[in-house]
Amino acid sequence: MESISFPEGFVWGAATAAFQIEGATTADGRTASIWDTFCQIPGAVVGGDTGDPAADHYYRVDEDVQLMSDLGLHAYRFSTAWPRVRPDAGPVNQAGLDFYSRLVDALLEKNITPWLTLYHWDLPQTLEDEGGWANRDTAYRFAEYAEAVVGALGDRVTNWTTLNEPWCSSLLSYAAGVHAPGRQEPEAAVAAVHHLLLAHGLATAAIRSQLPEAKVGITLNMYPIIPADPEDPADLDAVRRLDGLQNRIFLDPLFKGEYPADIVEDLEPYGFSKHIRENDLEIISTPLDQLGVNYYAEHFVSSTPEAEAPVQTNGRRPTGSPWVGAEHVSFPSRGLPRTDMDWEVQPDGLFKVLMRVHQDYPGIPLFVTENGAAYQDSVNEDGSIDDTERLGYIESHLRACHAAIEAGVDLRGYFAWSLMDNFEWAEGYAKRFGIVHVDYETQVRTPKMSAMWYSKVARGNALAATVAP
Repeated sequence: MESISFPEGFVWGAATAAFQIEGATTADGRTASIWDTFCQIPGAVVGGDTGDPAADHYYRVDEDVQLMSDLGLHAYRFSTAWPRVRPDAGPVNQAGLDFYSRLVDALLEKNITPWLTLYHWDLPQTLEDEGGWANRDTAYRFAEYAEAVVGALGDRVTNWTTLNEPWCSSLLSYAAGVHAPGRQEPEAAVAAVHHLLLAHGLATAAIRSQLPEAKVGITLNMYPIIPADPEDPADLDAVRRLDGLQNRIFLDPLFKGEYPADIVEDLEPYGFSKHIRENDLEIISTPLDQLGVNYYAEHFVSSTPEAEAPVQTNGRRPTGSPWVGAEHVSFPSRGLPRTDMDWEVQPDGLFKVLMRVHQDYPGIPLFVTENGAAYQDSVNEDGSIDDTERLGYIESHLRACHAAIEAGVDLRGYFAWSLMDNFEWAEGYAKRFGIVHVDYETQVRTPKMSAMWYSKVARGNALAATVAP
């Protein structure tokens, strides 16, 4: 493969999420999130794992920032924990804000740009007890939380992301029930879709009211939806429905100021339209400065029912479908290589996603805010980890990014998922996505082969002709 260079100023970073790495779930005033509660449900998380101690990041901030600096990262995408900043969604907790202030200062001292995500799924349990994202009031409480974080960190943080993957926070969490809070209620799920987007719009206004020059965006997990038989009308309708529920139901209101009419009609049996009030879509479609794209795999779909569930559920409890109104769609195998999450490796899908946004929603700068793979890593006798599969995965997807840039896409950065091994949601500690290995017994961090290789890519702003570290 040829050597390729990326545009000057291209951002090279890595990403994490608060609940997945911080631990310290009861320290310094933090109260329970929906994930703390979900972890207590028998069978909800592999091995009965919980988010404490996770990767113990709360007590290892300086070590972890030094690690990022050693790897030559330009930027670090992290999230703040709502129940740490405003425990029980109540008054501001200064100790929680101080933790993130120390993190931001440590990053800036090492010339690493902080990219802050306000919501990566850790809703305060108190708000879930009041209805969670199915309750419209949660959107306004989120804006209050955003104001608190911006007030404390806005003097040093420029890049702000409101929500991470609202598809997961709504449909996967309230319809499929495989993520916290574990509900299987289609009516609540479609309400959550709208209220999350409303929360995004309200938070965007809250950020800009204090920081007019802030760069504000949202991160969506997007997937090309590929029909098993492109000549079969039923397969094409399955593509329409799933693309609407995965991609267009978020992209259209954000960038066109309207929900896709066909999906609104599909969701009418679940009361979707009743949640949309006057001026909501105007708030949701407030112009953004950038869009985060998370990509892991394509969806290859068929209208022919199969026994297997969608790969996102991974067979965990509960077993409901996130595809509200499109439950009888199957995901047949194409015989492609798969990661340890049983997700197909298809880097061309990332190219398709980037091109689709570029063509259908033009004018918005893009960043790949998550891309990576879980594999079973083996630790050698000398402590090194030769994760050649992960290295190859990232390398192939970076080439897809470069191809998109060559085709005219305004792609400005890439964040590897994830900086370090961590609590992988319903999979607990059974799946490792990190480019840095974490020994969960000792909390020792060891950069894997992929990290050393990625460090060279970031420092050189280029991919060499070979993938040797």
